[in-house]
Amino acid sequence: MSTSLMTYRDALQKSLYEEMDRNKDVFLIGEDIGRYEGTFKVTKGFFPKYGNRRVVDSPITEAGFSGIAIGAAMAGLRPIVEFMTMSFSILALDQIINHAAKVHYMTNGKVTCPIVFRGPGGAAKQLSAQHSHSLEGWYAHVPGLKVVAPATPADAYGMLKTAIEDDNPVVFTENPGLYTVKGEVPDDSTFRVPFGKAQILKEGKDVSLIGYSRMTQTNLEAAKLLAEDGIDAEVVDVRSLLPLDTETIYRSVAKTHRAVVVYEDWRNGGYGAEIAARIGEDCFDDLDSPVVRVGGLNVPMPYARVLELECIPSEHSIVDAVRRLK
Repeated sequence: MSTSLMTYRDALQKSLYEEMDRNKDVFLIGEDIGRYEGTFKVTKGFFPKYGNRRVVDSPITEAGFSGIAIGAAMAGLRPIVEFMTMSFSILALDQIINHAAKVHYMTNGKVTCPIVFRGPGGAAKQLSAQHSHSLEGWYAHVPGLKVVAPATPADAYGMLKTAIEDDNPVVFTENPGLYTVKGEVPDDSTFRVPFGKAQILKEGKDVSLIGYSRMTQTNLEAAKLLAEDGIDAEVVDVRSLLPLDTETIYRSVAKTHRAVVVYEDWRNGGYGAEIAARIGEDCFDDLDSPVVRVGGLNVPMPYARVLELECIPSEHSIVDAVRRLK
C-alpha cells in the first residue's frame, strides 16, 4: 500500500474530506469552523467547498449546538461536532451523557445516534487552566459512548473514518501537541482502524510503557533514552479507551513483567489508573514489580510555560519511573 508523509492535522483533513465526499449525510458543526477555519485549522478550506449547510458555524453555545447535532443524528444524519477545545465540552455534558450516550438504550434499540464529538484535548502551549483539560477518562466512564485517542497520523486518519461510520456516539480526542507530528498515511480511502484494538509501536523485553494520545509519542522518546542505559522498553499504544483492548496490554506485561502507565490527565482518578488497576488485578502473577503510574500533576494547569511543562509527564519523568522499578 502506498503512503504519503503528512501531519496529524492533514490526516484529519484528508479523512474528513473523503468521508464528506462519500456520504452526503455527514456535516460539520461548531464554533468558528467555517469562515475562520477552526482554531487549529483542521477545517481549513471546508466552508468554500461544502457551504453553510454542511459546515455550520454555530453560536458560542456548546449545549445548544451539541443538542442540535444529536437531534440530527437521531433523524438519520451523521454530524461531526467540533469543540474549539474539549475543555468546552464540559458545557455540553448533559447532552453528551444523558442524551447521546443513552438514547439507543432508552428507546430499546429503535433509535441510533451516529455522531462524532471531536476536538483538541489536553495541554497546548500556555492555554492555562480552563483550556487544557484531558477529559477522555471522564467520557470513558460512560456506558453508551466510544472513546478514542489516536497518537499517529495514520491512526487519526483511519480512526476518524471508523468514528464517522459508527452508529454509536464517539468522543474523538486530539491532543493539540500532535497536530504537527508527521507520519506515513495510507493513500487509500477505504483504510480503517478498528476500535478496541491496541498496538505495539516498539517491541521490547524489559518493561511495558503503556499510554495513548500524545503520551504514546512521549513513551517512544523515553524508550530511546532507556535504550542508552541498556533497558529494552516495549511501547504499547492503547489508542482506544472505550472499548479497551486489555488482551494486547496483558500480553505485553506477561512478556516484560513490568508496567508503567503514562497519561497526561490528572494522576488522581485519571484513565491510566483504570488501566493500572486492571493490570494489577488480572496480571498479578506476571508482575515482578508493582504497576507504576506517571500522570499529570493534580493542579490546575499553570499559564507559565516552565510550570506547564512541570505538570505534564515527560520522557525524563518516565525514565525516572522505570528506574524505580525492581
